[in-house]
Amino acid sequence: MAELIAQNLAPIMFGALIIFLLLGYPVAFSLAANGLLFFFLAVELAPLAPETITLSWPLLQALPDRVYGTMSNEVLLAVPFFTFMGLILERSGMAEDLLDTIGQLFGPVRGGLAYAVIFVGALLAATTGVVAASVISMGLISLPIMLRYGYDRRLASGVIAASGTLAQIIPPSLVLIVMADQLGRSVGDMYEGAFIPGLVLTAMYAGYVLLMSIFYPKSAPGLPPEAIGYREPNGTRGVWQLGILVVFSGLVGYYALSQTSIRAGSDFVILTICASTVVALICAIINRWLGAKHVVASAILTAALISVYILLLRGGHENYALIVEMFVAGAIYSLVVGVIERMSGLRLMSRMAEQVTFVMVPPLLLIFLVLGTIFIGVATPTEGGAMGALGSVILAAIKRKLDKNPARFNWTLMRQATEATAKLSAFVLFILIGARVFSLTFYGVNGHIWVEHLLTSLPGGQVGFLIVVNLLVFFLAFFLDYFELAFIIIPLLGPAAEKLGIDLIWFGVILGVNMQTSFMHPPFGFSLFFLRSVAPKEPYIDRVTGKRMEPITTGQIYWGAIPFVIIQLIMVALVVTFPQMVMHYKSAGTTVDPAAVQKKLDELLVPGIGPGGGDTGLPPLNFDEPPKIQ
Repeated sequence: MAELIAQNLAPIMFGALIIFLLLGYPVAFSLAANGLLFFFLAVELAPLAPETITLSWPLLQALPDRVYGTMSNEVLLAVPFFTFMGLILERSGMAEDLLDTIGQLFGPVRGGLAYAVIFVGALLAATTGVVAASVISMGLISLPIMLRYGYDRRLASGVIAASGTLAQIIPPSLVLIVMADQLGRSVGDMYEGAFIPGLVLTAMYAGYVLLMSIFYPKSAPGLPPEAIGYREPNGTRGVWQLGILVVFSGLVGYYALSQTSIRAGSDFVILTICASTVVALICAIINRWLGAKHVVASAILTAALISVYILLLRGGHENYALIVEMFVAGAIYSLVVGVIERMSGLRLMSRMAEQVTFVMVPPLLLIFLVLGTIFIGVATPTEGGAMGALGSVILAAIKRKLDKNPARFNWTLMRQATEATAKLSAFVLFILIGARVFSLTFYGVNGHIWVEHLLTSLPGGQVGFLIVVNLLVFFLAFFLDYFELAFIIIPLLGPAAEKLGIDLIWFGVILGVNMQTSFMHPPFGFSLFFLRSVAPKEPYIDRVTGKRMEPITTGQIYWGAIPFVIIQLIMVALVVTFPQMVMHYKSAGTTVDPAAVQKKLDELLVPGIGPGGGDTGLPPLNFDEPPKIQ
């Protein structure tokens, strides 16, 4: 009996861990206790199975080094940086302003508020990377408005919960950082690979809302006219002016990026959006400060910028000239708008256009500061996270100054965000330390070989492996959250995937999309819990309409999440079927032309070597003959 246990210690150890977790013990302590318990057992049973157990008491001394190696991992520094950035932005009111403005923009359209929640959810995901912050913000701000105007409770709760989980897959996602670290791959490559699947998933959420608004129009009504703000004096909304600004700035942004060495990929999309945003911001600022009232000043500014641009071109500073081009485009746009407004009396830069520009620019610029610098190779993810954390503090301080509202940013807010960041970072680190203790024993009993043989022997090759692994992760997500899955399961699956020839970035993105479901399905769907904590539990009186509103039940939240879980599973199938959605990250890497390298080598003037070696009095080197030792 003892010999049988010794030869099968790896599956017994894994099963014991599952039992510990199902009994409700904390994950970090379950991992560490399980690892130490089976270490002692394995050392005692080692003489019975020396071919499978390689553990001995001196090996326990390696444990402090493994823990220290975990704590000194610079990649994991990005976790507290991105967490802090998200908390500062959420608590400074940026999410509230975004939801209010985008809700006003899409409001009259059927399902408009749901579209606004999805759009803002994607934007918050790209700036915060924290699911809790996104779900709670949108639950507090959007849910009462959606209930007020007659949205179906299941659709409203499902959209909010699902949009918050976009922070799982859209960079800078915390789970992608952990996933890259566990798979031994670049975080930048993981971000590149996950960018397009994240956008496609966002579009699929919007497509579901479109179908609901077509087939069940009462489930997603548009806002009534009296609920729409940001109107012009003549009563119009000024949306077409916003459209003109978006098209113009988009064309200029695309032109600016086409002049650089970046030609395709997610970095081109990110940087084009950010360049377009900068142009729109320049247009809005110049128009607000100068506009129709100061057409002459606007013309002088335009002429001055064009002169600077010409001087830079003559001086050969193309990079600086490209930046000035964007300012020139913004100044010309503002000059044309100002002249037309002065001559016709029409307002071409509407309140809606200005509001959308000034509200959306800060998060988009922060996206450029973080993702843009990572994608173009200027900064590592850790450095990008540090810049994002500092940028969020600066944006919050500017918002406080502009809004003249001390609650937007103060020392209390900073302290709360710092404490919450420290708690999450400690949670992640303790789980990782426990996982290191567990893996020390598990690898010592050849557990990794057992898992590898188990998975690589599955029928169907790569496809069979991916199907089984995704089913396994999906069902484990009912009981474990994404950090626990990443630290326990991914290190076991990665070697088997690599042995089967599966690209680990593609594999990581597939599992990242799959692990989103851990937030969305019962009994431990954290996104559902976050929404439940802010959704009304008792009947209440709406502060705007004065009507008595019924609460949202837990069952309605769960039923509302089911369609979005199905959409996430469809997305997993799409990423598996169309790997190029992820594999484009390889084209963004630096390529080497062998012919160009050889040409450079031929041009090297090394004495005695090659045709340009010169006469040094030494015979030329002959690489076809072995060297003679004298």
